[in-house]
Amino acid sequence: GKVSCECVEYIILDEADRMLDMGFEPEIRRLLGAPGMPDKNTRHTLMFSATFPDDIQKLAHEFLRDDFLFLTAGRVGGACSDVTQAMIQIDHSEKRDKLMEPLSDVPTAKARTLVFVDTKRNADFLATLLSQENLPTTSIHGDRQQREREMALVDFKNGTCPILIATSVAARGLDIPKVEHVINYDLPSEIDEYVHRIGRTGRCGNLGTATS
Repeated sequence: GKVSCECVEYIILDEADRMLDMGFEPEIRRLLGAPGMPDKNTRHTLMFSATFPDDIQKLAHEFLRDDFLFLTAGRVGGACSDVTQAMIQIDHSEKRDKLMEPLSDVPTAKARTLVFVDTKRNADFLATLLSQENLPTTSIHGDRQQREREMALVDFKNGTCPILIATSVAARGLDIPKVEHVINYDLPSEIDEYVHRIGRTGRCGNLGTATS
């Protein structure tokens, strides 16, 4: 069977900067240039992201109407003002003990805390370590099966495991209510990634805290 694009009125790309930057550009071009697809000045094309580097903005122009409207909420690429940010400088050997400090009250306070790490191995290791310390914890990363990732998110959302250890797979596209604290156990290598990570808290007018 074939799907006709003739009646398409809206094209919506969420996390558009990542889709255009991470190798999906050929697929997007093929889709938007498919036979019957209305041209860019006929259809409505919407792109959303918290970060939009200048080079990606220029690329996006090719897919938008000539008279497109660019709307921003706050400063493009900037962190949300509802998130209080803190930076702690310590030796690498002290990181695990320092991580325990803000997590000790999580089970009783029912405050959801999202901890970001760089590697899948470290995500599972910390989740196991914290669980052994009677801190209900789960993990999410690219090596876990879809069903396992969904179960981890359900446990995190309903408070069964109020601590979630995650790689950057959880930095975008997740809207989890009541995340009060984001901890960058490992700092990301790019500022845009940092903005997306701490953007998991302080959402929809709520206040949040980010510690790195």
